Amino acid sequence: MIWLACLSLLVWVYLLAARGNFWRLSPDMLPAKSATRAAAPSVLAVVPARNEADVIGRTLPSLLAQDHDGPFHVLLVDDASDDGTAEAAKRAAEAAGVKHRLSVLSGDPLPPGWTGKLWAMNQGLSFAARQETPPDLLLFTDADIAYSPGVLGRLVAQRETTNAVLVSLMVKLRAESLAERFLVPAFVYFFRMLYPFAWVRDPQNACGAAAGGSMLVDRQALENAGGIAAIRGSLIDDCALGALMKRQGPVWLGLTDEVHSLREYPHFGDIAEMVSRSAYTELRYSPWRLLGAVLGLSLVFLVPPVAALAGHGATRLVGFLAFGAMVLSFLPMVRFYRTGLWTAPLMPLIALAYLFFTLSSALQHWRGHGGAWKGRVQAGLNKAARS
Repeated sequence: MIWLACLSLLVWVYLLAARGNFWRLSPDMLPAKSATRAAAPSVLAVVPARNEADVIGRTLPSLLAQDHDGPFHVLLVDDASDDGTAEAAKRAAEAAGVKHRLSVLSGDPLPPGWTGKLWAMNQGLSFAARQETPPDLLLFTDADIAYSPGVLGRLVAQRETTNAVLVSLMVKLRAESLAERFLVPAFVYFFRMLYPFAWVRDPQNACGAAAGGSMLVDRQALENAGGIAAIRGSLIDDCALGALMKRQGPVWLGLTDEVHSLREYPHFGDIAEMVSRSAYTELRYSPWRLLGAVLGLSLVFLVPPVAALAGHGATRLVGFLAFGAMVLSFLPMVRFYRTGLWTAPLMPLIALAYLFFTLSSALQHWRGHGGAWKGRVQAGLNKAARS
């Protein structure tokens, strides 16, 4: 046990000191808007939507109302919704007095080898190319995302400041129910651990990623990269797009509390379903990577409390040090989500839950039900698309 505890502590020293400061949030926040430019780029926001009538009336007006110095339009791609999503979107735009800013496109049937969201995004890209004056930038944003005033202008300014081909925001997820307060902050924490934002923004680092809720993309650079078709089967579409675009130029990934997801996860099972949908995909459907993930999560998050509580002497001391490092790294995210400082020491239990979700994801894949989302089973499409 003493050797396991020491190894765990060494891993935590690495994570805190050399993993791109993933646990520090302040360097990653979206900066304030710069001065107004004489000629601002044109922007088309593309909103893939499949059965989103329950949220689109609350989110779409905030997007349509964004102030931007240049031309700005919103395209909702209705992906075979059967709940009246398109009609709800039109009513919301009309009620907000900005229906001239909205176009609604009825999506084509999903072809083989494509995931649903990426097919909708691709249709948005094609719509943009057909315009007499194609937009300079595309804002891919989810239907459940609500924007505070001025965010679009700041995204565009950040893109110009960094000369980035992709500017993406990790939006603030809902954390109100007990399940959300317990599990959502850790979801973002683990994402940042896997893809440190500082590494993503570093042109010399190969790490490429994005956050799918809000992605501002240089249209021409995307076309040069092969378009959405280049990642058509990717279940983790945002990170696939981030990696694709980083080969074209700088990528900027940040954090914000001014863009919110209204997607509700009231029960633990709802979050389990969301995580299990793509957890095994992250491991590239490899049983060996799954074994490594189980051993790694156990070493990093489970060994410290066991050593601290069940060990003796030096083992207990090292266990407490590793546990303290774990809590310290999680505290900034807990404060960001305002879930209460008491949740930080519960990280071992939270990690155990995510370990269960990962195993469940693998089991679903082996049973042929992996990647299920809104009536579609999509796991394995990336492999099929390449064949």
